[in-house]
Amino acid sequence: MIKEFKQFISKGNVVEMAVGLIMAVYFGAIVKSLVDHIIMPPIGMLLGNVDFSNLKIVLQQATVNGGVEVPEVAISYGLFLNTIITFLIVALAIFMVVKGYNRMKSAMEKKEEEIPAAPPAPTKEEVLLTEIRDLLKK
Repeated sequence: MIKEFKQFISKGNVVEMAVGLIMAVYFGAIVKSLVDHIIMPPIGMLLGNVDFSNLKIVLQQATVNGGVEVPEVAISYGLFLNTIITFLIVALAIFMVVKGYNRMKSAMEKKEEEIPAAPPAPTKEEVLLTEIRDLLKK
């Protein structure tokens, strides 16, 4: 089992997977920033200066009981909306990348089909018959 694991680790797949994961994490952070700081403020402004991250339904206000602060209990649906928009943008970006990859792959396969295959080499019998024919012509 350890030998198999060493073979798995030594292949490039693990490194490629790690690079892909790191890129995905930072891509997600960029998209989240895009949604939170660029897309949502104008949408909030159009809806009457609403900050989506502050939209929530308060179930219980924050209180102080005997010197102990009890935090607010709320359903933060505005943050949920931001997350949904972030997901949709990431999904669209991934869709566009996969669509481009598939288009490129299809074009490469078409080019391979267009290249005519080399005719097969003559068999030993064909070579022998050709030599006999050539000798008979002389």
